[in-house]
Amino acid sequence: MLDLEGAELTPAEREMLLHPVAGGVILFSRNFQSPAQIYRLISEIHELRNPALLIAVDQEGGRVQRFREGFTRLPPAAWFGQLHASNKKHAHDVTREISWLMATELRSVGVDFSFAPVLDLGGELSQVIGDRAFSSKPAVVAELAQAWRSGVNEAGMVTVGKHFPGHGGVREDSHHELPVDRRSMEEIMADLLPFDRMISYGLEAIMPAHVIYEQVDPALAGFSSYWLKDILRGRFRFQGAIFSDDLSMAAADSAGNYGDRALAALEAGCDMVLVCNNPEGAGQVLDTLKEYNDPVAQMRLMRMHGHGAVTRDDMHLDPRWKAAVHLLAEFDETPSLSLDL
Repeated sequence: MLDLEGAELTPAEREMLLHPVAGGVILFSRNFQSPAQIYRLISEIHELRNPALLIAVDQEGGRVQRFREGFTRLPPAAWFGQLHASNKKHAHDVTREISWLMATELRSVGVDFSFAPVLDLGGELSQVIGDRAFSSKPAVVAELAQAWRSGVNEAGMVTVGKHFPGHGGVREDSHHELPVDRRSMEEIMADLLPFDRMISYGLEAIMPAHVIYEQVDPALAGFSSYWLKDILRGRFRFQGAIFSDDLSMAAADSAGNYGDRALAALEAGCDMVLVCNNPEGAGQVLDTLKEYNDPVAQMRLMRMHGHGAVTRDDMHLDPRWKAAVHLLAEFDETPSLSLDL
């Protein structure tokens, strides 16, 4: 999965996306100007290949929302957790409807899926997670994540749980440095309840963390066959797709150059690797993988395509969309809510 420089495809990017091992595009804020523009860009990408390339974006809400102008402002996940503390049923309903809203708006411009929900546990330790987590309580994270998945599925989209087996137990930000979690396997297993339950509910995809759990395995989780094959595929019997986190992040440096990183992630059990913000690194990966083929991974990834998109005009006339936007008035009234993380 590759990224783009700006709001329009360049000739070099078009050639890159026609490479046999190119499988998708992740979009960022720099690629977005308006709903109409992003719809044209995505349509152009989809028309390049058959089957079409996957189109993804990080549209969690709060700090992590790539498309904003013309899209509904979404609250951070911790806001739903705060609602849960006072009224569980209401929190479930609101989470389902807001996730449906998020997914419906993305499907209206052609996005296949968002890299969400975050299944990490919240807390004061990990600032990179912080209010991106539903709660510090594993059972609450699992409840609200399933409500989120329900709404997303109703909109014709699948879900990607991240960051397996959990990023909430480290202070370092893997975008900039190498996080090392020094807890025992027994302690880490307590964080895995949201992943375990979501897999049993039918979670479609997972993204592992760029974290080393040194008492368990010396490799980053995303480069670890122990975490991805023995635990995720074996113990948890996960059958969905596994996406690496961005191979350009500082934490991935330990795996070598970009080609080495991609091979390490795929051999460990990932089905698709992400290479962002480094065109030279992306080129290395494409060259390294030019003979690579995994039919099983391709079948898993085929299930990630979205379906059932509506036009934006029809969406804005939908009573459910209007009701979901109205629900967010609760968030607008408490934007600086003190979140119990």
